[in-house]
Amino acid sequence: MNGSMFDWPLTLDRILVHAERWHPDQAVVGAAPDGTMVRRTYAECADRARRLSAALVAHGIGPGDRVATLGWNTLPHFEAWYAIMGIGAVCHTLNLRMDATQLAWVAGDAGDRLLLVDPALLPMAEAVRALCPGIEGIIVLGDGTDALIAAHEPARWGGFGEDQPAGLCYTSGTTGDPKGVLYTHRSNFLHTLAILQPDLFGIGAADSVLPIVPMFHANAWGIAFAAPAVGAKLVLPGARLDGASVHRLIAEEGVTMSAAVPTVWQGLLDHLDREGGGLAPLRRVVIGGAACPPSMQRRLTDHYGVEVRHAWGMTELSPLGTVAAPSAASAALPPEEAGRLLMSQGRPPLGVELKVVSDDPAAGPGAPGRLFARGYATVGRYFGRETPATDAEGWFETGDVAMIEHGFLQITDRDKDVVKSGGEWISSQGLEAIAAEHPAVAHCAVIAADCDRWGERPLLVVQLREGEDCSDASLLESFDGAVPRWWVPDGVVRVDAMPLGTTGKIDKRALRTAYRGHLRAS
Repeated sequence: MNGSMFDWPLTLDRILVHAERWHPDQAVVGAAPDGTMVRRTYAECADRARRLSAALVAHGIGPGDRVATLGWNTLPHFEAWYAIMGIGAVCHTLNLRMDATQLAWVAGDAGDRLLLVDPALLPMAEAVRALCPGIEGIIVLGDGTDALIAAHEPARWGGFGEDQPAGLCYTSGTTGDPKGVLYTHRSNFLHTLAILQPDLFGIGAADSVLPIVPMFHANAWGIAFAAPAVGAKLVLPGARLDGASVHRLIAEEGVTMSAAVPTVWQGLLDHLDREGGGLAPLRRVVIGGAACPPSMQRRLTDHYGVEVRHAWGMTELSPLGTVAAPSAASAALPPEEAGRLLMSQGRPPLGVELKVVSDDPAAGPGAPGRLFARGYATVGRYFGRETPATDAEGWFETGDVAMIEHGFLQITDRDKDVVKSGGEWISSQGLEAIAAEHPAVAHCAVIAADCDRWGERPLLVVQLREGEDCSDASLLESFDGAVPRWWVPDGVVRVDAMPLGTTGKIDKRALRTAYRGHLRAS
């Protein structure tokens, strides 16, 4: 027996159509390459996106074809996103922090036919095309798409099922070649409904939303779907993500909600330390991609009145896995313990299931172990691969070491980042949270360094704040009484600038390559 409800496919074109119909005059603003702001409405963006769809169809692009984009969060990129997905083609957002050789490999693996690119990135796009003969042409976002939009009538969107592929994102490739995750219209539509919940991102029609997290980083965490879904103002920052530029956008565009990795917020706080000023009307930020230092959370909340929501996810989860928001259980705890829970990775939304599996058969509930996830927006298999990415019950192993306490997920480390010393595990993230509290430290990382006696020992790598200096002893004293003595790092390395990976996080693989033998050499 089948249900009697009307079959209404959950396709992503409906999101921008909804904004066009019910929030037609709401602003969508984006930073141009010269820093000026381009202003349109949802109605204008929808019309332009449909016309660009028609141009893609005229080129022979159809359902299932992959069209790559190489760009920052801009208005032309936003319009291209919907133009591609609206005709059933697949929008493949390329990670512009990769080099041309890496991008060509990814584009070839994806089978991309066209490449839409920001003007400033055109030389890179041309280098990619030279290495990837499957790319039939390059279209420049802005002038190039404007000409196509002017030359075509709006295309008709839809006409395909909700299980049609919509987007393609590749992992950062920190443990091998990048792997493609092919999202469907249904998975991204349901993910959008999830993040709009009050205890998750909680975006509403009265918000002005600034997605600093790039569109190539797991769909900007879904925000470029969520904002038009409720008719919120959308502010697209372009390429300038330094503290001064972010501060200006918050003030001038009335930003109330934003999302980014910790390094962006650190840059903003450093700017405020130098120049002064506040963060009004900003009310809430989502911080993910890496652990948020407690000192950062305190500064944003206590000094600037901004609520911090710590989130965890990954490309394979579309990407949201958990968000830390207050609950009745956390409110009943002593303030210090409640605050610690809110600095955890939080709780999953409906539709995401998590479990922690310990390798120790005697371990009880709450013991740390390997983290698994499954749900409506979890990868089933990587693009172009035959082997399933999950087990027979749909569980995907995330590569994280975690524990669950009071219903809140606490990731203690990435499996590859754990320091395995004398047969025991030391959490690099736990040590980093302590080191980040030191007033002279701007950025820090703890890596495993080789040790003849113990196999591995923790090594602290620090980037000091501008104009600051301190001794190694001062840095290591931070750990006294906070962790077992055998957890304390065996050495300190100072760097002028931390290496960053393709998603803006500290590149620990680069640090391990550079300093794995540091303790043996010293």
